[in-house]
Amino acid sequence: MNIRRIITFTFALAAMTALIVGLSSCERMPPMMPDAPPTEEPLILPIGMVVSLTGKDAEPYGLPMKRGFELALEEINNANPGGLSFTFGIKDDQSTEEGAIAAVQELVDEGVPAIVGIAISDYLEDAFPIAQAGEVVAFSSVSSAAGLSSIGDYVFRTGLAVDIMNPSGVMATHEKLGYTKVALIYDAADTYSESSNDELKKALEASDVEILTEETFQTGDTDFSQQLTNIMDMAPDALFVSALSVEMTQVLIQAGELGIPDTVQLIVPDLTAKEIQAAGDAAEGAIAFTGWTSLSNIPGNQDFIEKYRAKYEIEPEPWAAQSYATLYILVNAIANAESASSAAIRDALAQTMDFPTILGNFSFDPNGEAVYDPIALMVKDGALQLFE
Repeated sequence: MNIRRIITFTFALAAMTALIVGLSSCERMPPMMPDAPPTEEPLILPIGMVVSLTGKDAEPYGLPMKRGFELALEEINNANPGGLSFTFGIKDDQSTEEGAIAAVQELVDEGVPAIVGIAISDYLEDAFPIAQAGEVVAFSSVSSAAGLSSIGDYVFRTGLAVDIMNPSGVMATHEKLGYTKVALIYDAADTYSESSNDELKKALEASDVEILTEETFQTGDTDFSQQLTNIMDMAPDALFVSALSVEMTQVLIQAGELGIPDTVQLIVPDLTAKEIQAAGDAAEGAIAFTGWTSLSNIPGNQDFIEKYRAKYEIEPEPWAAQSYATLYILVNAIANAESASSAAIRDALAQTMDFPTILGNFSFDPNGEAVYDPIALMVKDGALQLFE
C-alpha cells in the first residue's frame, strides 16, 4: 500500500483555494474547524467517528474500531507532513440506539463532511438516516445486515453484507462437509442477527438442505438451554448461530456443556478470536465467515498486523482491520475529490474500484456496499485457521 501516493495531494492553487473557501463558507461550520487558514499553512479536515466507548459493545466492537481508525490516521498524517491532515471528532454511542442517534446528530450539526464508525446494524438503521438527511457521508466499517444501503446515497459500508457473505460461506461449507439437515438459532431482537439468519436460510434452501428448526432468543438473554436441547433432540448435521458477541459466546459455551460440538458442526458467521477465547473448548471446530484474516498475505496486511501489535500490544481484531481499511478508502476518495464537500466525497467514494486495501482489492457496488472476497475460517487448536 503506497501511503504517500494516496495522501500526497497535488491540488492546483485554484483548487486548494476553492477548498479553503468552501470550508470557510460552509453553513454548518464545525466548532473544531479553525477559521480559513492562509494557504501556506496546513489544512486540518475533521472527520466524525461514532463508536461504542462504553457499554456492552465497547470491548467486542467499539474499542477495536477506534484502534484501527487511529492507527490509520497516524500513518496518513505522518506520511504527508505539512500537507492536508485529518483529525477525529469522536463520539461515544454508549452501546445504545439513542446514543448513536445523538452522536450522529451532533456531528451533522458540527458540520463534518464525513462520519465513520457505527458497528451495530440496529444503531445504523436509526442513526444514518440523520446523516443522509443532512447530506453527510456516513461510512460504517463493521455493520453488515442486508439492505441498509437503501437508506441513501450518502451511506457506505466496509463490512461485507450478509447477503454477500453468508451465501458464499454456505456454498463453501456445504460443498466440503455435505450436511443435509441443519438447525438455526438467532437473536430475533437484533437486526444483524435476524438478517444473517434470513440469508443463511435462503442459501441453505437453495442448496436443498433441510432446515429442521429455527430457534430464537432475545438480546440480553442468558439461558439458551431449552433451545439447544430442542436442537440436540433433532440431531442436525450442523448448527448455524447468528448473534452478536455477548450472546454468541454464551450460546457456544452452553452448546459445549450439552455436548453439541462433538456431534454437530457449529457454523458461526461472525465468530472472532475474542469469542473463541471466552468459549474455550466449546468453540473448537467451529466455522466462521469473515472479510479479513491475520493469515492473509495481501500486500500491507502483515505490516498492519506488526504495527498494530507494536502500538497496542495485542493481536488485531477483524473490526480493527476493517476500520483501518475504511479510513484509507475514505481519504483516497477525498484525495480524488480534491474537495471537502460531502457531495464530492460521496461521488468519489461511489467510484472506488479495485482500491488496494488489507482486505484485498476493494470496490463499492452501485448501492454503496463493499465488494471483495469473503473468507471461511475454522477453529483448530483454539485459533482460527483457513477452512480447507
